[in-house]
Amino acid sequence: MTVFDAYAAYYDLLYRDKAYGEEAGYVLGLLANHGVRTGSLLELGCGTGRHAEHFARSGFEIHGIDLSPAMVEQAAKRFETVASRHRFEVGDIRAVRLQREFDAVVSMFHVFSYQSTNDDLDRAFQTAALHLRQGGVFVFDFWYGPGVLTDRPAVRVREMSDDRIDLVRIAEPRFLPNENCVDVHYRVLLTDRSTGHAHRFEETHRMRYLFLPEIVQMAGVHGLEIAVAYAGQTRQAPGFDAWTGTAVAIRK
Repeated sequence: MTVFDAYAAYYDLLYRDKAYGEEAGYVLGLLANHGVRTGSLLELGCGTGRHAEHFARSGFEIHGIDLSPAMVEQAAKRFETVASRHRFEVGDIRAVRLQREFDAVVSMFHVFSYQSTNDDLDRAFQTAALHLRQGGVFVFDFWYGPGVLTDRPAVRVREMSDDRIDLVRIAEPRFLPNENCVDVHYRVLLTDRSTGHAHRFEETHRMRYLFLPEIVQMAGVHGLEIAVAYAGQTRQAPGFDAWTGTAVAIRK
């Protein structure tokens, strides 16, 4: 079981306010700026398919990969009326090999920051490169080191509800400075609104914050040239006020 499976059924509630459409539009704009407006798209870390919905509406054929079977199941259900065109499957982005190339590879929501060791990152970049045609475009976001170290993570509490459940999630970060990582420990309380039954679980997500020189070097080993990097979802260079970076790489 992955760290995501315990709350996969509640994932869309947790992130119901996330602007998936705007984020997908931003990615589509970056792809278009680098010559990819349609074709095939591999999404590494597709989650429940919320970004993929928007990529598909723009004409892309989607192949989604995620480590969580529960999330892949939800993504497949989201696309079940057009399953012949789009595909979702369980896989580890460090190891999956589909024996085909795509026009674009996309990895959002900090999936690459979940690759917490150099070996993890190297293998993930290799996966992206092996699945891109020459001249294909890879867009990914990540925790941006200078911003994370300037505005360090703190304890945060989220409370969410829908017609079925009440949810409280407490996030407590712990820095691992010699590994460029943060362990984010989650305590989650779910209450069934109809029965009052409560379920509690805990999990820890290890996140790595990254720096542009190491990204350029690691991507370059696999024939990926970083064309540009932005702060968050802007067209501005990242700086000390940016927690998230977005990079665009071209397969040479």
